[in-house]
Parts: sequence; C-alpha cells; structure tokens
Amino acid sequence: MIKDNTFSLLINKIKTSFNHKKSGLVYDPNMTVADLVNKSTTGDGIPDWEKILLGLDPTKTENVPGVPDSVTIQKMVQANNANTQTNGASQDDSSLSQTDKVSRDFFATIAALEQSGAIDANGNMDQATEDKLSNTLINNIQNAPQRKIYQFSDIKIINDNSVAAFRKYNNALNNVFPKTSIKYSVTDVLQKFAPDDTGNNADPSVLPELDPIIKQMTDSLNGLLITPVPRALATLHLYMVDSLEATIENLSDIQQYNTDPIVAFSGMSKYQQNSSLFTQITQDIGGLIDMKLDTK
Repeated sequence: MIKDNTFSLLINKIKTSFNHKKSGLVYDPNMTVADLVNKSTTGDGIPDWEKILLGLDPTKTENVPGVPDSVTIQKMVQANNANTQTNGASQDDSSLSQTDKVSRDFFATIAALEQSGAIDANGNMDQATEDKLSNTLINNIQNAPQRKIYQFSDIKIINDNSVAAFRKYNNALNNVFPKTSIKYSVTDVLQKFAPDDTGNNADPSVLPELDPIIKQMTDSLNGLLITPVPRALATLHLYMVDSLEATIENLSDIQQYNTDPIVAFSGMSKYQQNSSLFTQITQDIGGLIDMKLDTK
C-alpha cells in the first residue's frame, strides 16, 4: 500500500528544504529554540522558517523586486487555496497547518543543532542525530490524536439482553452496513496514489475517489449511533463506533495531501491499524450474536 520508506523520504525532503546554511544565515549561539522560531533575519516580521518553507530567500525583504515579501507570501498562499493570510507579522499557531508547525519546529531544531556542532558547515549530520530526528517526526505523525471520541452517552443502550433484542440488533446492523459495495477499495486508491521509491510521482488526483467510501462509512456511523444496543454489547458497540470514526478521519486526512501533507501522512500511517481494528470488532460482535441466537 504505502511504501515502507515513506517517512524517511518525508524527513529528507523537509531537512533539504531547511538547509539554511546555503542562504547565508548566521544565528547567535545563545539564542533559544523559541527565539529561532520567531527569528526574522531581515527584520520584516516574517519568520525565516516561513520564507524557507515557501522557497523564498530569508535574507531578502523583496524576493520579487519591488514587492514586499508579505505581499508575495499572501499571493502564494492564496494561489495554493490556503486559509492562512500573511500580513508581515509572525503567524499565530491557530492559523498554521500541521505541516507549517512541524516545519517551523524542524527549522528551529536544525538551527540549534548547527549551533551545537551536531551539523557541520556543509549541512551534514551524523547518523544518530538523523535517526533521532526521523524517529521524533515519525512519532509525531503516528501519534496524532483522534479528533472525535464517542462516549456511552452517544449511543442508544437498552436494558434488554434477550434473544429477541439480540436478533433485532443483528437485523439493524445488517441494515446499517451497505449490502452493495463500491467497485474499488481504499487499498486500490492508495496504491494508485503512493509515491515511488524516490518520493516523487505521488498522484493526489486520485484521492477524490475516496469520497464515496467516506460517505458510505459516515452513513454507517450515523446508523450505528441511533441503533438500539443490548447492554451486554454496549462496550463492543462503542469500540466499533470509535474505530469507524478513526478510519473515516484517516481517509479524510489522506485527502489533505496537497494542503497539509503531515496530516496526510498521519492518516496513511494509521489507516490500516484502525481499519483492521474495526473489522476485528465487528467480527467479535457477530460471534457473540451467533452464540446468543444459537441458544434458542
């Protein structure tokens, strides 16, 4: 599905983007990481990390002659359909995408490592340092929290564990989950999307094909939330709801590849786990239902 070296490719891409030694930047070794995050070499209020992220020279105030960088950045952001507006001042965290935040922090870390001598004048770092940075980035991506966690109060629990209640619940599940499937799978879409071994040739144009799958899952989720659940199955039912919600979030995050690749990589890293968990829980519920109905 997604190649094993995806995260290595990602960190190498970010590290290359932030090789600011080539830009002639020099920082006071006594500066803190927070200082580095907000540092504007030109004094125009636009942080160096933001200019570098956008491919601009942080030592210039007008990367386009006669046009202030604040205007250039604003046009670049608008052209990329971003929601952030840059007015020449440091951005508040609430206006930054997750990719912006990771890139900003990564820039500050690289600058701090250069000051400490962990990175040489040519921008090279030892393998241990690179592995540590890679692992930190991967952990941040893989451990992004689920946005919506359902509680028992969100599902419809009934105080009835009779065979009749189990049979009615089983029939409801059969109606909640579609009997007709989409002719392709998530795996099919991700295989067409996935970048090659060089990190290039990803095809985000195929990601809208996830829309009908996400809609189908969302309809099923909404059905599960209003399905009367025998109390004996309440815990498993809630787990099923939460794992389906997580899977939907993962697919929606993958679709943000063009605007927020860090979020997209997070979705890719967790989709298979959450999808497999959902499948396992539904099988467990099915097994308990069969046991109950077989008793009569």
